[in-house]
Order: sequence, then structure tokens, then C-alpha cells
Amino acid sequence: MSIFHLRGVHLKHCKNTANSIPERMPVPETVVIPMSMHIGAPAIPAVRAGEAVKVGQLIGEAAQGLSSPIYSGVSGTVKAIEEMVVSSGATIRTVVIETDGLQTVAETVAPPTVTSREEFLEAIRKSGIVGLGGAGFPTPVKLGAEVGRVDTIVVNGAECEPYITSDTRTMIDKSASVADGIALLMRFLQVERAIIGIEKNKPACIRAMKEAIASMNGVEVRVLPSVYPQGGEKVLVYHTTGRVIAEGKLPLDSGVIVINCTTLACIAEYIRTGMPLVEKCVTVDGSAVANPKNVIAPIGTRVTDLIEFCGGFSEMPRKILSGGPMMGVALTDLSMPVLKQTNAILAFGRREGTPPAETPCIQCGRCTEFCPFGLSPAEIAKAYRQKDGEALEKLKVNLCMECGCCSYVCPAKRNIVQQNKLAKGMLKTHQAAKSKENGGGR
Repeated sequence: MSIFHLRGVHLKHCKNTANSIPERMPVPETVVIPMSMHIGAPAIPAVRAGEAVKVGQLIGEAAQGLSSPIYSGVSGTVKAIEEMVVSSGATIRTVVIETDGLQTVAETVAPPTVTSREEFLEAIRKSGIVGLGGAGFPTPVKLGAEVGRVDTIVVNGAECEPYITSDTRTMIDKSASVADGIALLMRFLQVERAIIGIEKNKPACIRAMKEAIASMNGVEVRVLPSVYPQGGEKVLVYHTTGRVIAEGKLPLDSGVIVINCTTLACIAEYIRTGMPLVEKCVTVDGSAVANPKNVIAPIGTRVTDLIEFCGGFSEMPRKILSGGPMMGVALTDLSMPVLKQTNAILAFGRREGTPPAETPCIQCGRCTEFCPFGLSPAEIAKAYRQKDGEALEKLKVNLCMECGCCSYVCPAKRNIVQQNKLAKGMLKTHQAAKSKENGGGR
């Protein structure tokens, strides 16, 4: 199958840490745990400065509506409740904990009783688990669809971004937990079919997961081409089920739940142990990292502590990313903490971390040719410059998932993704104004 039909790009995999068994780092002296690590309303601090906390203790209560509870991954004393400005520019509240190094587990940590769909969903809500592939969508909301609406579970094991191997290690080291998570979903959501999508560049993962599900009915491993962005929800659903998710719709509207493999492993482990989501396996890599490796760290660990555990910098970093090189977010400083959805911290030196200079668009059409959805970034750019909301709507700019394929293949090295993001914001404003006008006319 050609690249054109797959609508994506072939990237250098750079999976340098694929064979790096995750190492548990020493408990840092201080952790900074944000109350906003998920899509939806921030959690509300449930502790006060000076209060002692233990591992697995609730420190942030889920707000009403779309939200998720937050737990401590360390034992120690709450040093402060303070605000932090994150990379997006938003200001969020954090719980700062000075650790005692004892890692005393809270008395409340115990396996939940799960015998029904309702009890299962309530357990997932209390676990604090969100989408661990990067999106951070509260998992109980995704799993809460009425029985009969979903007929297929698609497990995302693509991990198509270069460098990142944390999901790879989950599928190799915790394949049984992934399989148990699938079994739990199939049982309590009453779904009879599950497909595990894994790119063909991960043969060890394919073998491990095939062995883990060998005795399970209705579950299969689907080996997918190594084409980015294979892990995008709409791309993954199409390549595993053949179903097309329409603009503005969710996988659920096509009878599918897409769930990350590490999220599934965490669900199984929570049901088995009662320990909520308090730590993450993070890939630390990049040309500026002395000893790249996969690290198990408490949520709230500062990036500087992660880097120090990996031997520090081998050269002065030019750019540090949370996430992969295609969709990762540049960090403003090393005091930023590991979040629930952090799967990688990448640090690049001058050669890889210096962006090339932009030159004028030559109208070559490569951005459209390689866009997973066949969008036309050049036309979107024109509509954006002209502030033409109607044109942006017709050009389906909201379908852009900001995967970066367009920028990657652009010979002019234009910042197309950033432009599309701004265009989506312009369209949102345009649609809000149009809706207000229509409402006022009634």
C-alpha cells in the first residue's frame, strides 16, 4: 500500500530505548502535582499546607462534570498549594509535596469490589485514570456509553511518534495486564470484539500481545504499516475496522471505543491492587541526554530530576519537549512536572533543536498529498489571511489533528501546523458569532 493511500509520512523511528527496561528512579525531594492533568475542569485540592500525605492518598477531588481525581505518588508533607504557569500560558493550581523517602502507602488503598458494570465504572472514576496516550480524556466518561452502542474496542498500540517507547515497554513488560484490561472492558461493557493495533516496526510487542491474548475469544492483534500518524484515533479506527469517523464525530459514533494500551494496563492493575494512578513510565531521550532510558517516576516529578537520573545533559539543550517531536509541546523550563499523560521528555541539542528558516510557499501541494485527511493547508492559509470564516468551514480545518505531517514534508519549512491551529481558533470565533446572530434573529 502506498504512502498516498495511507495519507501519512514515513519517519525515522529513532526507538533508541525500545530495549530499555524501565528503571524506577529514587523518590525526588519535592514533587509538584498539578490539579489539571486532564481534559475538563481542574480537580479541587483536598489537602492543606502542613498536612501529611501517603502514597495513593486523594489530594485532588474531581470537580463536577468532566474531571478526574488526583492522588499522591509519594509520602511526605504538603509544602504549599500554589499556582504555576504551564507551557500553554495557562495558570493552574498545584500541590507541592516535600517527600520523606518512606513511600508509606495510604490505608485507603485496597482493591475495589467490582461485580457489575456500575461498580466497574465507579472504580475507574475513583482510579484517577485518564487517556495515557497523551490526550488526558477522563477514562470513565469514555467507557460510560450505554450498552449496545459499542461493538468494537480498538487498542492503540501504534506509538507512531519517533523516540517514544513507553507504550512499547507496556506491551512487552505488562502484556498480561493489557490483556486483563481488555477482558474487563469486554465483560463489563458487553463488547465481543477487540482489535489491538500495533505498527509492524514493533515485532517484540506483536509477539508479546499475541501470546497474551491467545486464549481470548474475539480479540486479535492487527499488524499495521509503520506510517505516521497511525496512532491518531480516526486513522487507527479506519485502518483496524474500515470505519470512517465523520467531522465533528467521535469513535463512539461509529460503535468504537479507542483506548491506549497503557491505560488498559493501569485499569487492570487498579482493579487488582487498588493503587490509583500515581506514577508514569516516561521515555527520556534525545541528542542532549547523556543516558537515554525509560524511567518510572512519581507524577509531579520535575523534569530536571528526570534528566539528572539519566546522567544529565551531554550538551546544552536547544529544545526540550514533553511528548514526541511531531506533536510534543516545548517546555519553558526544567521545573515543569511529569503529568498523568506525559509519555516522553525529549531534549535536543543545537543540530536537532534549531528550527530551519521559513521560505515562501511554492504551491507544490505536498502538504495536501501527505495530510491524513487530504486537507489543503495552502487554501486554509489563504482563508486565514483573509479572515474568511466561511471558507475555513468549507475547507474542514477542524478536521486537522495537528499531527505535523504537512510541516514535515514542506520544502519551504513553513509553520503550517501553527497556522492551522490559529485558523481553527478563528473558525470557532466565526461560528460563535454566527450562532449568536441566528439566535438573535428568532
